[in-house]
Amino acid sequence: MSNMKVKCLLSVFLAAVLAVTAVLPGAGAKAAENDPVGVNAKGAILVEASTGKILYGKNADELLPIASMAKIMTEYLVLEAVNEGKIKWDQTYTPSDYVYRISQNRSLSNVPLRQDGTYNVKELYEAMSIYSANGAAIALAEIVSGSESNFVKLMNEKAKDLGLKNFEFVNSTGLENGDLAGMHPDGTAEDAENKMSARDMALLSQKLISDYPEVLETASIPRKTFREGTDDAIKMDNWNWMLQGLLFETEGVDGLKTGSTKSAGSSFTATAERNDMRVITVVLNAQGSGDLHTPRFKETKKMIDYAYNNFKMEEVYPENYQIKDKSNLSVVKGKEKEVAVATNEPLSLVVKNGEKNAYKPSYVFDEKKVNAENEVQAPVKKGEKIGSMTVQYSGDGQDLGFLEEKSEASVDLVTKSSVEKANWFVLSMRGIGGFFAGLWGTVTDTVTGWF
Repeated sequence: MSNMKVKCLLSVFLAAVLAVTAVLPGAGAKAAENDPVGVNAKGAILVEASTGKILYGKNADELLPIASMAKIMTEYLVLEAVNEGKIKWDQTYTPSDYVYRISQNRSLSNVPLRQDGTYNVKELYEAMSIYSANGAAIALAEIVSGSESNFVKLMNEKAKDLGLKNFEFVNSTGLENGDLAGMHPDGTAEDAENKMSARDMALLSQKLISDYPEVLETASIPRKTFREGTDDAIKMDNWNWMLQGLLFETEGVDGLKTGSTKSAGSSFTATAERNDMRVITVVLNAQGSGDLHTPRFKETKKMIDYAYNNFKMEEVYPENYQIKDKSNLSVVKGKEKEVAVATNEPLSLVVKNGEKNAYKPSYVFDEKKVNAENEVQAPVKKGEKIGSMTVQYSGDGQDLGFLEEKSEASVDLVTKSSVEKANWFVLSMRGIGGFFAGLWGTVTDTVTGWF
């Protein structure tokens, strides 16, 4: 048989196998299980905000363009500077030539700033956070660090401090450097752009919301007028169309930042809170029909709906919980020979529906306080942290872990009572008692051997 015939027969056979596989029972279910949300984007992630527990991910670690979502880091650094007293909300600023020229470009998201105008930090911050105003973002970078070049260094340093791993900041706005009219920050390439993985974008957003929750007070404003009542008044509609009263209004959404450039496509980092559970979602380069903005909101809604339809925060173990037969530690040289330990607060987790009992507890003791024989040295104080209780998932589903590698669901383990150190007399009597007990055991063993 010729090689050509063999190749033809092999092609027919492979096609038949693929066709049969496609209709086999469970084939579709297997795919759905591997991607239960089916987000159509180059990268995506869904996390519960308080714990960083990952509920869904797709290509979450690839470095991808993030466009104006880079302003989340700019927001962090501005709020940090305000919090530390380095700048003030009512502090005034007059635009540099760079800021002025970029702000006049209405093909970009901007509020035009007068070159001889005076603006305070608060209104520039609102213009950046609500309307993604690029000139305002550069102005804030100059206020915080003196220049955008210095600010970019600060952005990358802070990213490392926060534990980010897959990132590259080249400007404060998220614009492609090519849009900065040759004025891009020193040390960055003319064609460079900000990049980050979906995981790191979620981690940065988690840190921002945790460290500076007031960010949501501004991020949740659907509409505001810049310089209202003046000749420079400009209506600012929030680009986050999932906010209340906007086109894709979604219950609980109150942030955070959209982004779109040619390379980043339709991207969005969102956060929502319902039923005492906050989630953070990231879509990078969402795909779909409609204009540039629509796909990011449709794909984000898939994740938000998936989160609240399938998960909720649950108290898995209560305060003062003790693992049976493992909650007493021996006390060396103590008035009492044992001390009980228990959790100092409830252990709550984001749990998939029906899986509350799929988490098994274990103790992790502090090696500096508890030796290998599970002994502690007297004296012991009541309420002293002695370790932690962690839980491991034992269900049938896939455990996607946490945003940070070392994170795990745990609560502190503390002592339930105080144990004073025994005095020399008590210790001596114990030693004598131990000696005679050992001697008596030897005698009885010997006597038993006579019969």
